[in-house]
Amino acid sequence: MPEAAQRLLEYIGRCTSPFHAVAAGAEEFEEAGFREIFPEQPWKLEWGGRYFLRVYGSTLLAFAFGNEPGALRMAAAHTDVPCLRLKPETGFVKEGYGMLNVEAYGGVVFRSWLDRPLSLAGKVVLRGKDAFHPEARLMDFGRPLLTVPGLAIHMDREVNEKGGLNCQKDMIPLAMLLPAKDVGEDGGADFFLEWLSDELMVSTTDILSYDFSAYCAEDGCTFGLQEEFLSSPRLDNLTSVRACLDGMLPAHPETGCRMIALFDNEEVGSRTKQGAGSALLMQVLERMYSSLGLAAEELFADISSGFLLSVDVAHGLHPNHVDAGDPVIKPLLGKGVVLKQAANQSYAGDAEAVAIVRSLCEEHGILWQRFVNRSDSKGGSTLGSIASSLVPVRTMDIGVPVLSMHSARETMGAEDQEALADLLKAFME
Repeated sequence: MPEAAQRLLEYIGRCTSPFHAVAAGAEEFEEAGFREIFPEQPWKLEWGGRYFLRVYGSTLLAFAFGNEPGALRMAAAHTDVPCLRLKPETGFVKEGYGMLNVEAYGGVVFRSWLDRPLSLAGKVVLRGKDAFHPEARLMDFGRPLLTVPGLAIHMDREVNEKGGLNCQKDMIPLAMLLPAKDVGEDGGADFFLEWLSDELMVSTTDILSYDFSAYCAEDGCTFGLQEEFLSSPRLDNLTSVRACLDGMLPAHPETGCRMIALFDNEEVGSRTKQGAGSALLMQVLERMYSSLGLAAEELFADISSGFLLSVDVAHGLHPNHVDAGDPVIKPLLGKGVVLKQAANQSYAGDAEAVAIVRSLCEEHGILWQRFVNRSDSKGGSTLGSIASSLVPVRTMDIGVPVLSMHSARETMGAEDQEALADLLKAFME
């Protein structure tokens, strides 16, 4: 297995929620000598310094300065993944089964989540010293806890012809066997809260809230007759997060600034306080430049001459559904980084941006290819156009090609992660 692919699978195994992705990245930055700074405190930055900050626990930014002003290069990705999220007061009893009430986060392919071992990860918030200082704990239970059972074909003879699933009806995970309660089929005491309090060894009254996602508890792996593929949960978009980290961690620019921004909430539109659609990126840039004694005019000039890579997965050509993609441009797994373009700017980029990234790939011997949507398909989008509308910097959308995007497990070429990481390293030089 290529080293970059192995590093990716190890990272994915640690990053079972956006909170864990940020914690794992922060740990790597600390080990590499970056200094943590905090949004709620004044910043005293220095030329030649390397820094990182966490924002609300699920967004991570890091930057490194050269010894004097120069080029501003940034890369962005997202830490969140489509999944099933627990609702508040999630536990309920139905016909003796302990069930968990969930809702879809992002564009979940429901059928891919059926009959899999699922675990839970996220955070729980406990009563603290006062109302404004609760205690948040990261939690990853790390073992199969749930499953969403499918209905037998004998009871759903048209499943292969229709197969539509309703999130509130069909996607409720099975968690426990319990006696039926007298309060009605859709009611009952919140057994989940009691179980959670036992796991934490705290009183149920000390648990004020939680933010848990179900995740596929199966490890990623290689497959193929020559192990040329990777199958794993959360390739979208931890492939990009890993590559951004790999590019940023060794960065020691002689001049200017190198920066990564790993945002949350891309899968639900990015318009949150920790998303790419907020004022966060511009605010951080303004604070960086101000702390270094640079004027706003200098920041705006550097933005105008700077560059942002928006890094997210791309659709690879599907061998069973060739007609789902463009009839001419056909990105393949294992053939390198994808440059994503769309006339409607759902993917950010212009002719100069394409030329810059293409040249960078060719100068460093990195395989690259293109992606465009079918002309009669809306296709997907990512954070590039959103972020660059708030920080008007030249931007290009790139990523590795995958199959089964937004499924519980996705597929990519094992060699492509190395190509993406190499591009980010070259970009951050």
